[in-house]
Amino acid sequence: MIRAVLFDVDDTLVDTRGAFRHAFATVAAAYLDHAPSPDEITLTWRADAGGHYRAHARGEISHREQRMRRANELHVIYGGPELDDHAYDEWNEGFEQAFRDGWAPHPDAAPCLDALEAAGIAYGALSNAAAAYQEQKLAACGLERMPMLVGVDTLGFGKPDPRVFDLACERLGVPASDTAYIGDELDIDALAATQAGLTGIWLDRVGDHSVGYPREVARVTSLTQLLGAITTV
Repeated sequence: MIRAVLFDVDDTLVDTRGAFRHAFATVAAAYLDHAPSPDEITLTWRADAGGHYRAHARGEISHREQRMRRANELHVIYGGPELDDHAYDEWNEGFEQAFRDGWAPHPDAAPCLDALEAAGIAYGALSNAAAAYQEQKLAACGLERMPMLVGVDTLGFGKPDPRVFDLACERLGVPASDTAYIGDELDIDALAATQAGLTGIWLDRVGDHSVGYPREVARVTSLTQLLGAITTV
């Protein structure tokens, strides 16, 4: 019986992809000679071919270092100048302001929390970003009622390490066996949660039915389906 739900934040509760598009429109205008659409830049950024964000989530490099490396790789691809420490600080100031200006909740986020509250199901958030930063993001999106339980800075590393799931369940006060975790990334969200003893749920907002996924992972295409999913497992 599922008595609690842990949420990923970015692209689960918050439309972070949309915020990135907003930020990269600013970056392209200011820095890139061969600027494609903000959508294409966002896809390149999120693909993170160098694996820098996941290295940060493993505790191997700082947030600043991963973002600076990714910014420079983006500039190589799209014709921007090389960013040294000073130039990166200026780049990041503009990027971060535009990114924050673009923060918005997914429309299904608040109704999902309403439904969980009505059903008496506890909830909280576990994210691979810093806890205080995610608290600001949730508040900006009108989701301040969501407790931010564990960030990547809480233990110095994040998902898919099972210890972060264990800590989030401990702070929520519900054992892993009675807790579901939902996120938009199949591997580090749904699969990692399942391997940590939770019920893993993949939020596949794109709804690409050609993508296979393991039987032990549940799949939904909207948060409106979450309550139904956890009451049938």
